[in-house]
Amino acid sequence: MTERAGQPESGGGPRWYRQAVVELGFLTAAVLAAMVLSYYYYYPSEAGVVQPLPFSHRFHAGEKKIGCLLCHADAQDSPRAGVPPLETCMLCHKRIIVNYPKIEQLTKYYNENRPVAWQRVNAVPEFVYFDHSVHLHKGFDCGRCHGDVSSMDRVVPRPVITMGFCVDCHRAEGASHDCYMCHR
Repeated sequence: MTERAGQPESGGGPRWYRQAVVELGFLTAAVLAAMVLSYYYYYPSEAGVVQPLPFSHRFHAGEKKIGCLLCHADAQDSPRAGVPPLETCMLCHKRIIVNYPKIEQLTKYYNENRPVAWQRVNAVPEFVYFDHSVHLHKGFDCGRCHGDVSSMDRVVPRPVITMGFCVDCHRAEGASHDCYMCHR
């Protein structure tokens, strides 16, 4: 058989048509890949621990630039950072978006003097002693251990908080890595 008017012998349309289909396929794949990547950038797959009331660290610490220690003030003077009391939340939410259903629920807890049963996110084993205040007074940023919390809606537990992580940090900073520093 011979080629007829621009059509190859093998069929499938003219050469330019086949090339356009291939290019369109690559372009479609690139657009889909960009869409998937942007979805995971704007909506991270690490959703974090579900809490009884939604609280966005991304909004409060990220967009509004509220520092960690405003809510976790105990971290400056005690081993634990702790969960802020509802009075801390109500400093703003007595006046800001008070009619939002979840803020109304928060206000109800506050008015009834009932605690919110927040779920713990980060914890070290019971046999490990860790003091937030010592690390803060030495000038360490919370993100060093907890990650970029200001980019998280719900805080994701950090798997990096291991003995090796802590020992490596102590060595790098010239701090003691004697066992009894953390194991008492």
